[in-house]
Amino acid sequence: MKKILIAALLAVTIYGTGACNKEWLKPEPLSFYEPDLTYTDAASMKAALVACARNARIEYYGDNPPILTEMVFSEVTVEGTTDKSGPAQDLNLLITPDGANFNNADRARIYYYWNEGYKGIKYANTVIERIDNAQYSSQAERNAILGAAYFHRALRYYRLTHQFGDVPALMKEINAPQLEFYSTKRDVILEYIKKDLDSAKDWLQDNVARGEVTKGAVLHLLTKVNLALGKFDEAIASASAIINGGAYALMKQPFGATKKNVIWDLHRPENKSLGENKEGIFMIVDRFGDGGYDGGMRIMRQAVPYWGTNINTPSGRKGTNDNVNPEFIQSNLYGRGIGRCRPTNYSQFELWTDPNDLRHAKGNWMTMEDLVYNEPGLKNNNDAYYLKPLQMRNASGGLLCTDTIRCWFGWPHYKVFIPDTENSPMQGGHSDWYMFRLAETYLLRAEAYYWKDDPAAAAADINQVRERALCAPITAAEVNIGAILDERARELFYEEPRKTELTRISYIFAKTGKAAYNGKVYTLENFSDNNFFYDRVMEKNNFYRNGTVTNHGDKYTISPYHVLWPVPSNSIQGNTYGIINQNKGYVGYEGNRPPLDNIPE
Repeated sequence: MKKILIAALLAVTIYGTGACNKEWLKPEPLSFYEPDLTYTDAASMKAALVACARNARIEYYGDNPPILTEMVFSEVTVEGTTDKSGPAQDLNLLITPDGANFNNADRARIYYYWNEGYKGIKYANTVIERIDNAQYSSQAERNAILGAAYFHRALRYYRLTHQFGDVPALMKEINAPQLEFYSTKRDVILEYIKKDLDSAKDWLQDNVARGEVTKGAVLHLLTKVNLALGKFDEAIASASAIINGGAYALMKQPFGATKKNVIWDLHRPENKSLGENKEGIFMIVDRFGDGGYDGGMRIMRQAVPYWGTNINTPSGRKGTNDNVNPEFIQSNLYGRGIGRCRPTNYSQFELWTDPNDLRHAKGNWMTMEDLVYNEPGLKNNNDAYYLKPLQMRNASGGLLCTDTIRCWFGWPHYKVFIPDTENSPMQGGHSDWYMFRLAETYLLRAEAYYWKDDPAAAAADINQVRERALCAPITAAEVNIGAILDERARELFYEEPRKTELTRISYIFAKTGKAAYNGKVYTLENFSDNNFFYDRVMEKNNFYRNGTVTNHGDKYTISPYHVLWPVPSNSIQGNTYGIINQNKGYVGYEGNRPPLDNIPE
């Protein structure tokens, strides 16, 4: 009874007090986020740019990183996961505007690019809009920060306009909810960011910390934008400013901590950000413990075959083991792959026409026959194949691998081998990564010369890259866009956004009316129905061309309209007072309106 009385009195006290005075219910936060009080000096502005850098980094890291989606919409790879439906294989079926799951490890990562692209723009706009609210040690310091923000915003728009075409152009900081956005013409956005990059190139320096925006990074991106706009003389000038500027050079001799061969050394984690390495123009920085993805890149998990299973010996026994228990731990040498990033015949075989190419040399490039049977049970049974090279077929011609899509292909070991201290077996640890490097600059300038009908100059630039890899030079007569794309595929695997670059080139063909090497001429009027992107992919990608079917029964398909990705339907539907257009080939296209031809100031 006493306990009940005390409880009743306590209730009366609480509710009685509340009835008389509700002030005690008001929250009293310890602090407020006030942007006007936060962005007051150079340090706070640079801190805001860190969000842009992290936003760019995650394209390459984690499981099924977004860069793989760029690669599967191309001629170089397909999605190799064969044990379930959902991964991006039947693109005609799976790629829709309603793909709510298009940003997870079991799907295409299309909406990563939409969502994270606009996040990066938001972060950059915050700095741009507030640039003069802060105090700086000099005008040069202020301009360098503004130039870096211009670069990050331009980088996102360059990608968005070649992934989704006409998109909303948000060039101001948005401080309140807004439901009135409109698609803007792709070329209008490109012209706007070109203006920004033309300013930024004079404000930034190259002698900055790795991971920060360099003058070379601005010029490299400007070269791509100039190409996209058909300004080929300006593309040559911006690329030449990097090549001849003295801050960068192709690495042509063994270097760094490894000194094995220049191709191997160039892609070692410990060498990428060395001061001695003059090739990296814009670096993605990832170190253990720096707040990046747990487990690092996981690149070996993505790009190495699923060799630990589904492979038998000619004697009929299980042949391989990718765990850490066997006597011979093969996964410590090559990583434990799941075959997600499956190369096509084009990128695995057809590209490699020069027997001296270091990028395809034994030790740099791996074939399945370079692996050995390491299953402990083989030793226990005195099987003659223990620690002998893998075989694809037995003596009578029967397959010894039950899933050749996922489990049997070659790969560029020199690029994807990233030692891993966090995962066992190894999946691919922490490493800096090249987003822009000088080899690509040469190939961009070669492309500009191609569009200018100067094949001799184009060949000279392509040969800078080829001869570094010990390849024979090509002649001017051999130069066409196919030769340039081939060299890009050899050199820039897992670096370049391949779909973006194919779409950019497709737009140029459509704008200029220049005949491609296949003899076809393209136009902008029917761009989503007839384009170089689709013709190139179907010519080179044997999976899409042949309608290959996986073990799970899923068919590989692609269509011309995949030259542009679908705009997420939730962005269109939630924009209740404006109009964001959908791309042709996807549900919602019928509601389009002419895109804006200007960007309101």
